[in-house]
Amino acid sequence: MKIFMKSFIVVLLLLPLEAMAVESSLTVDQAVEIALKGNPSYAQIQARYKAMQDIPSQVGSLPDPTISLNGMNLPANDFDTKQEAMTQLQFGISQAIPFPGKLSLKEKAAEFEAAAGLDNVYELRLRLKQQVTSSWWELYYIERSLDVIEANLSLLRQFVKIAETKYKVGDGLQQDVLLAQLELSKLLEQEISVKNLRKNEMASLNTLMGENANKQITISKSVDKTLAPIAPVEALIEEAKEKNPLLKKDDNLIKAAESRLALAEKEYYPDFKVGVNYGNRSGNNLNGSRRDDVVSLMLNMSVPLYASSKQDKGVSQRKNELSQREYSRQDTHNAIESRIVSLSSDYSKSRDLFKLFDTGIIPQAQQTVDSMLSGYKVSEVDFLNLVRSQITLLNYQIRYWRTLSQGKQFQAKLDEITVGENPYE
Repeated sequence: MKIFMKSFIVVLLLLPLEAMAVESSLTVDQAVEIALKGNPSYAQIQARYKAMQDIPSQVGSLPDPTISLNGMNLPANDFDTKQEAMTQLQFGISQAIPFPGKLSLKEKAAEFEAAAGLDNVYELRLRLKQQVTSSWWELYYIERSLDVIEANLSLLRQFVKIAETKYKVGDGLQQDVLLAQLELSKLLEQEISVKNLRKNEMASLNTLMGENANKQITISKSVDKTLAPIAPVEALIEEAKEKNPLLKKDDNLIKAAESRLALAEKEYYPDFKVGVNYGNRSGNNLNGSRRDDVVSLMLNMSVPLYASSKQDKGVSQRKNELSQREYSRQDTHNAIESRIVSLSSDYSKSRDLFKLFDTGIIPQAQQTVDSMLSGYKVSEVDFLNLVRSQITLLNYQIRYWRTLSQGKQFQAKLDEITVGENPYE
C-alpha cells in the first residue's frame, strides 16, 4: 500500500510537468491566435480605423456658431453710453451654413474612407494569418529536416563502424572508411546550416506573434498532412471578387472619390452666414422717453468670383483622383487574378509531388538502401553506391517535408486572397 501511495504521488507531481510539455508545443492555429492578439502592426491599423470612425460626424456637422459682444458708437471723449443715441452695447450670434448638400457629401466621403479603413484591418488580418501560417510551416519543415539529418547521422556513423570493421579484418578498403567519414562531416555541416535557418525562422515567427525574438519555440509534430484538391481557378477568382478586402477597399475609395467630386461641383454654389445682434441703448430721447433697444439681422453670402482658378481646378482635381482610384481598382483586380492562377499552379504541383514522394519515391529509395546495406555486409555491393543511395534517400526525405511545407504555404496564400474572413457577411 505504501509503495502504491508513493507511486501515486509521483504521478501527480509529474502530471503538471507533462501538461506543461504539451502546452509548450505550438500548433499553427495557436500561433495565429497569438499573433492576432499581440502583433503591433495589426493593433496599429485597428486603432487607425477606430480614429477614422470618428471623422464622419465631425465633417458632417455645422461649423460652431460665433458669439459676439460689441460696444458700438461709444463717445471717444468719455465713453458715456447715455450721451449718443447711436451708442449700443451689442450681443450677437451668427452661424455659417454651407450650401445644402455640401455637409452630407463631406460626411459620405468620410464614411466611405472609414469603411476602406475597415477593409484595411481585414486585409492585414488575413495577411498576418497567412504570414504566421507560412512561417510556422517553414519552421516545421526545418524541424523535420533536422530530424532526418540526425537520423542519417546515426546511420552514417553505423556505416563508418561497418567500414572500419571490414577494413580491420581485411575485407574492406581504407577508402571506404575515409569516404564514410567525409560524408559524415558534410552532413554535420548541413546540420549546422539548418540549425541556423531554424534560429532565423524562429525569430521571424516570434516577431509576427509580437513575442521576444529570442524566445524558444517548440513546433507541434502532430499536423494534418493532407493537401486537399482546390476549386478551379475560375471559381477561386469569383470568390476573390466577392470577398477580397483589397477590392472592397478600392470600391469604397471610389465611392469616396465620387462624393468628393460631387462636393467640388457644389463649390460653385454660395455658402451663407446668418446672424442676429441685440443692441442695448442707454439714456433718453429728446422728448424724455427712454431710448429703445435695437435688433440687427444679418445675411452674408460667398460669391465664387474666382471660379476659373479655384472651383474649376477643384473639379478637375477630383475627376483625376476618381480616375486614379478606378485604375487602381483594375490594377488590384488584375494582380489578384494573376496571383490566383500562379498559386493554384504551384499548389497543384506541390500536391502531386508530395503524393509521389509519399507513395513512390521514398519507399523505393528506402528499399534500395536496405538492399544495398545487406549486400555490402556480404561484400556484394560497392560502398560508394551504398553511401550514394543513403544520401539520395536523405535528399528525398528532406524534399518530402519541403513539398508538404510549400503546399501548406501556397494553400495559406490562396486562403488569404479567396476564402478568408469576409467582414460583409
